[in-house]
Amino acid sequence: MDDLETWLNSKLAITICLIFFTFLVRYLALKLIGKKQRTNGKDHRDLISNFKNFLLFILVLLLFNLWAGEIQKFAFSLAAFAVAIVLATKEFIQCIIGFFYLMSTRPFRVGDWIEVDNHAGEVSQIDWIKTTVLEVNIDTYQYTGKTLSIPNNKLITSAIQNLNFMKRYAIHNFVLVRDSHINPFSFIAQLKENASQYCADFEDVALRYNQIIEHKMGISITGPKPQIEVGTTDLGHIKIEVTIFCPTDQTMDIEQKITADFFEFCLQHHAQTSQNNALNAPSLGEPP
Repeated sequence: MDDLETWLNSKLAITICLIFFTFLVRYLALKLIGKKQRTNGKDHRDLISNFKNFLLFILVLLLFNLWAGEIQKFAFSLAAFAVAIVLATKEFIQCIIGFFYLMSTRPFRVGDWIEVDNHAGEVSQIDWIKTTVLEVNIDTYQYTGKTLSIPNNKLITSAIQNLNFMKRYAIHNFVLVRDSHINPFSFIAQLKENASQYCADFEDVALRYNQIIEHKMGISITGPKPQIEVGTTDLGHIKIEVTIFCPTDQTMDIEQKITADFFEFCLQHHAQTSQNNALNAPSLGEPP
C-alpha cells in the first residue's frame, strides 16, 4: 500500500497520468468534432489543428512546471559541460572561425606571397586549423626551405600583407656606404646610366607590370626606371640609396653589378684624386 502511494506521488507517475489524460481528451475531442463535422457538413480542420496545438502546449507547460527543478539542474550541468568543452577547444574553435573568415574575405589565396608578423612566404595550403606557408627571405626573395604553420586565429588578429605582386617583379632597395673622402656626384650620372642598362632588357615588361600594379592598387609606385639618391649617414659617411624595379629573380644579380660599379668608380675617383694631388704638390727643389 505504501509502495502504491509512493508511486502515485512520484513525478514519473504524474507525468504518465498527464500524458494519458491529454491523449484521452484529444481522442474524445477529435471524435466529437469529427461527428459534428459530419452532421453539419462544415470544414473543421482549422479547429482541429488549433485544438491539437493548444492541447500540446498545455501538456508541455504542465510537464515543464512539474519537472522545473530537474530541468534547471540538468541545464546547469549541461552548461558546465559545455563551458568545459569550449574552454578545452577554444583555440581550435577560433581557428575554425578564422578559416571561415579567410574564406569569406579572401585576403589571399593559395600561391600568394604574404607577410604576417615579420614572417613572409608563399601560401601552399589552407585548411580548417592552419595555413601552411613556405618561408621566403624578403631581402633576397629566395625560399629558405622552412615551412611555417600559422594558426588561422592568428590571421584574424594580425596584419596580413599580400606580397603577391612581388613574385614576379619587386621594388628592390639597397644602400651603399663609403667614407666621406669621395665626391659621388662626379660619377653618379654614369652609375645611373649603368643601372638603366642592366634594366634595359625587361624595361617594356616592367613598365606594363608597373602600370598594372598602380591601376590595381590605385597609387603610384617606384619604377620602372632605376632611382639613385645621395645622402649621408649619422656618422657623416656617404650613402647611396638605390631603388630598382626588376624581376624578382634578378634583384640580387643587378644589385651586385651596381655595387661593383660603385666601388670601381670609388677606386677610380680615389686614384684620380691622388694623381691630381701629386701633380699639384711642389717639387723638392722648388720653394714652398
